[in-house]
Amino acid sequence: MNEQPSASHEQAAPEPATAQATAPARPVALITGVGRSIGIGAGIARQLAASGWDIAFTYWTPYDRRMEWGAEDGAAASIARELEKAGARTAAIEADLTGPDAPIRIFDEAEQRLGPVTALVLSHAESVDSGLLDTTVEAFDRHFAVNTRASWLLIREYGLRFRGEPGSKLGGPGAGTGTGAGRIVALTSDHTVGNLPYGASKGALDRITLAAAHELAHLGVTANVVNPGPVDTGWMNDELREALTQGTPLGRLGTPQDTAHLVDFLCSPQGQWVNGQLLKSNGGAAP
Repeated sequence: MNEQPSASHEQAAPEPATAQATAPARPVALITGVGRSIGIGAGIARQLAASGWDIAFTYWTPYDRRMEWGAEDGAAASIARELEKAGARTAAIEADLTGPDAPIRIFDEAEQRLGPVTALVLSHAESVDSGLLDTTVEAFDRHFAVNTRASWLLIREYGLRFRGEPGSKLGGPGAGTGTGAGRIVALTSDHTVGNLPYGASKGALDRITLAAAHELAHLGVTANVVNPGPVDTGWMNDELREALTQGTPLGRLGTPQDTAHLVDFLCSPQGQWVNGQLLKSNGGAAP
């Protein structure tokens, strides 16, 4: 920040422009579900930070605590430090997405700390295996509250607040520059059998996101859904890992980086013509 002018204007030399003052503003990406350093959300955050984005991200430690992999102590702070080393300003926001007021609070904090959000990436999830006969009403409602309702409210809040450059519709002036046309990317899954509430709630998320591609078109916003396929972020056992590897033509599982590269492309100027799509980035794995 420049110092105040000295009282003796004749002797004061002009202040040289600093790199911070002359550098163009970085666009802001809000990424949900960045609670573990080996997760897909963290991979996306790292890639976008390296591509010139400032990053606001959400996490919810109590969810990880009740899952078999457990919570990663200090993950949010550690991820934030990594992103800052890549040049990004960061805002780590702990948020329980079961509450309908959470999206407003998240956007308020992200905007206060970093500025208006240009890209919204939905990588959060409630995921507890259960089928048609053993899913409880409580589990069903929680999956839809987190995976579907919270995603709709986040997309709605984004649409209500988004301010692109005038005339920055897709292909127009400012489109895809990070300050013009906006981006929504949601991560989905094709799980259904034995994973009823997760698969059903993700299917509803798909429809909401694809609707946004049309209903937010007047803002110059693209919206796409990405199915990353089998990505081992610590939740697979050895038997499942082997079965999924054998079922993938490339002979390996997906990585968070695989998903991150696609999301990075969709958020880039080069990705502006991809809109309203459900994209499978799964190495050719059969559903």
